[in-house]
Amino acid sequence: MIVFDKLWETMRARGISQYRLIKEYGFSTGQLDRLRKNENVSSYTLNSLCRILKCTLPDIAEYRADEDV
Repeated sequence: MIVFDKLWETMRARGISQYRLIKEYGFSTGQLDRLRKNENVSSYTLNSLCRILKCTLPDIAEYRADEDV
């Protein structure tokens, strides 16, 4: 399972709020909701987040084996 717990930490560290993602970068509330619920998101969304936050994928997403969840 891929989880996005690190995304929120990275956003905090970079000073980017969910509100800013919506207003300045055109993210939908639905996209953010899927990220919060660790649901499927597109590689385009992940790429956009990495570009905005100036980070790499491990800074926003993590794979956890089923037994670790």
